Amino acid sequence: MDPVVGKLLESDEPAIRYKTRCLILKEDPASIAMQALQADIRTCERVQMLLSERNAEGRLPYHPYTKWVGAHWVLTALADLDYPNGDLSLVPLREQVYGYFFSGTREKPSHKRNIIHSKGLVRACASIEGNAILSLLKLSLADGLTEHLAEIVLGWRWPDGGWNCDRKPQASHSSFHETLIPLRALNLYAGKSGDPRVRLAVDDGAEVFLKRGLFRRLTDGEVIDPHFIELHFPYYWHYNILYGLKVMGEIGRLGDPRCGEALDLLESKRLPDGGYPAERRYYTVTNRNTSNRSLVNWGGTSSIKMNEWITVETLAVLTAAGRFVPTAG
Repeated sequence: MDPVVGKLLESDEPAIRYKTRCLILKEDPASIAMQALQADIRTCERVQMLLSERNAEGRLPYHPYTKWVGAHWVLTALADLDYPNGDLSLVPLREQVYGYFFSGTREKPSHKRNIIHSKGLVRACASIEGNAILSLLKLSLADGLTEHLAEIVLGWRWPDGGWNCDRKPQASHSSFHETLIPLRALNLYAGKSGDPRVRLAVDDGAEVFLKRGLFRRLTDGEVIDPHFIELHFPYYWHYNILYGLKVMGEIGRLGDPRCGEALDLLESKRLPDGGYPAERRYYTVTNRNTSNRSLVNWGGTSSIKMNEWITVETLAVLTAAGRFVPTAG
């Protein structure tokens, strides 16, 4: 067994063990053993902490978008952890999220977030709706309102196939931050709905990234943003090449030659022990009510120490790309 894979399989985190066995060792997620491991995710300390501030009604005492403890972000985190499907105790959190997006009735919902229309473009932070669609689909909590959100997001696309919330009139192309997450959500939605319109939108959206090699400007070939090539987890709404490559894998485009340089760069970050570091983080572990507050630690950052979350996500991408083949143990 590869030493780094062995370390991941010995992790205290059931989500790390689950991702390793499912995405790297390719075990059947429907097997009894894997379902039992997924059940362990539901009761693990990390999940219990994420849900610890719910009240008697199962709701969280914050605006749904409060970073990173509001209902929107807690559901996003649970989906990232491969939390078991169909847990009805999470429905109150879903309803909090819906309350952020909609007024009116379930039969006649009205989208109420402040969306800007300028120069013929919808300037909306579609990553917000995208994360909601994604988490509700992954957690099997989606319903008609989730489908309605997907239709709204489809209608916000820019001519190049992506999304952007930039209000500057001169903004003319899509944002990596605002495009990747709705792209990922719509890919999952396309698989469940079978709607060819959605599949076409996914194909168009992928080009936003592929024609830029996942991190370079079209104009001069320079790196778009240095943060794009720094590894971090959780992703939240922030783009980086690891997340970009993960989504390219999910939509079946990881074999596109235009992913090659980003894959090379990702591989180059390998540490001597075979793991990969977290080079940046967007959370602060604290009990104080501050911005970007996290109730759990995701391993911190280090230039020399492997981060389990980054490592399992990276090896999953490299496995899917055929660049990492774990030896049998």
